[in-house]
Amino acid sequence: MLEEVVDCRGQLVIPGLVQPHVHLCQTLFRGAADGLPLLDWLRTRIWPFEAAHTASSMTASAQLGVLELLRSGTTTILDMGSVRHTEAIFDVCARAGIRATIGKAMMDVDHGQPAELCDETGRALGESTELADAWHGAANGRLRYAFAPRFVLSCSEDLLVQTSRVARDRGLLFHTHASENVDETALVRAERGMDNVAYLHHLGALHDHTVLAHCVWLTEHEKQLLAASGAHVVHCPSSNLKLGSGVAALPELLDAGVQVGLAADGAACANNLDAFMEMRLAGLIHNPRFGPGCLEARQVVEMATLGGARALGLESEIGSLEIGKRADVVVISPDQLHATPSQDVYSLLVYALRGHDVRDVFVDGVARLRGGILVDVDVGAVLEAAHDAAAPVIAMAAAAIKT
Repeated sequence: MLEEVVDCRGQLVIPGLVQPHVHLCQTLFRGAADGLPLLDWLRTRIWPFEAAHTASSMTASAQLGVLELLRSGTTTILDMGSVRHTEAIFDVCARAGIRATIGKAMMDVDHGQPAELCDETGRALGESTELADAWHGAANGRLRYAFAPRFVLSCSEDLLVQTSRVARDRGLLFHTHASENVDETALVRAERGMDNVAYLHHLGALHDHTVLAHCVWLTEHEKQLLAASGAHVVHCPSSNLKLGSGVAALPELLDAGVQVGLAADGAACANNLDAFMEMRLAGLIHNPRFGPGCLEARQVVEMATLGGARALGLESEIGSLEIGKRADVVVISPDQLHATPSQDVYSLLVYALRGHDVRDVFVDGVARLRGGILVDVDVGAVLEAAHDAAAPVIAMAAAAIKT
């Protein structure tokens, strides 16, 4: 029996948005790492910040990020976690009600990160396996685990091979970054002897359980490898633009048959986690190179919903509004000055509406946002906790950088 009937007359009702690549541990670093290219951004800001996290600051960061995501219509995420305190992220997601797949970020090769973020190979695998045992399937299946080696430069061949094998054996995701930046890609070629995605293929780490963030700098051969393997690419336009990494050839990837999702990446490189912003950028930035109309608005919406669900292996449960699927539902108020009139609902979603236009959010049928208000959340307390946690973490990281 229905417990409540929600009046959605005059509203847009869409599937919950799915972001298959985020960094909740970086939400506290919003605006603290501007004006840097990827490798400098990591080595002089992000890695020192992450190393300075405590369990309590990680909780504050994850809580702020999850609530921002829910408030703007994202109901499902794939989170990269961090080397330490990944349990705190799981705990926040369990309590907040978001659908989340999370992994402990793994790094066992020193590539400029603080010692606190460089694990021994066996320890990284052991801790990841323990987290998978503890959390995969928790919260009535709402929480899942992914094995998450950070990127090729910070991971040994042994770690990448073992991680991919364990992930496949257990039916879990293999989630990493690939070919984000031209300098990163050149270093991979110099150190590993082949291009980034081709190297992952060589190791047996390119398969339908693989989720690769970015994939900006690809050879034609690598595009074909991605399509043939069934691996999933996550397009992160805000992050790629802000870090000056480049613009992924998204129309070519789609034409080649590559599976693509859409995500904001993190607050440290996109400054917000609003999936509507990513949809708008994805619909715009490819036009100068490939021509207006190279991507239909409907394709962009599909990437932000069913494309993300496919990346997570959850397309039979979420990503579209169908009988028998989970009730991950977003209600949007289109009667806005900036969204009136509209002749096409997909154009409206991609180019006019924003996260703050979301009225209601349901995850597994449970209301998480009603009338634009987060349910059972003291937003003031969350903001205060974030402010209190950010200052000492950034100060500690700054001191470490100076020494």
